[in-house]
Amino acid sequence: MKLLTPADVLGKDAYEEARPDFRRRVMLQKDKRRVLVGDHMTFLFENRDTMLYQVQEMLRAEGSWLRPGAVEEELDAYNALIPSTGELSATMMLEYATAAERALMLPQFVRIEQHLHLHIGDAAPLLASFDRGQIDEHKVSSVQYVKWTLSDEHRRLLSQDGTVVRLVVDHPAYTAQSVLSEETRKAIARDAD
Repeated sequence: MKLLTPADVLGKDAYEEARPDFRRRVMLQKDKRRVLVGDHMTFLFENRDTMLYQVQEMLRAEGSWLRPGAVEEELDAYNALIPSTGELSATMMLEYATAAERALMLPQFVRIEQHLHLHIGDAAPLLASFDRGQIDEHKVSSVQYVKWTLSDEHRRLLSQDGTVVRLVVDHPAYTAQSVLSEETRKAIARDAD
């Protein structure tokens, strides 16, 4: 998938004008790309549009369009989440309602990177690759960026109608799985091409 460039980023006034329609379109995409796994874990499979939306929204929230280097900083951060050919990319969110719950629960997710698999049909399960800046042997952030590298067989199966795709977490502190909807499978199959 093609990375974002400064030419893709709208200026403040142009974005404010385009924002309602762009936001509506991206929210519809996100609805198809969101997968709940158990009660406290949500995955959002990312693509170029979802990352462009993040870049635009960060610039808008920070009011930093005119700050030298601001656009490039956002692109550097979010381009890393756009899947390359043969990849799937997702934001994983560990969701607990209060700061006290998060303080109690997040340390229990240490070594989660060894326990998150994507199953595509009957092919061998794929272990997720985590952004090491968000996780280490002592702590886990509530937001994680994960990727899976697909073989040709995984890509072939993912593109076939009806292929069962599952996200499986088998961590000692959290065990859950979810079967992706056919709509989600179709949406993410395009990402890996």
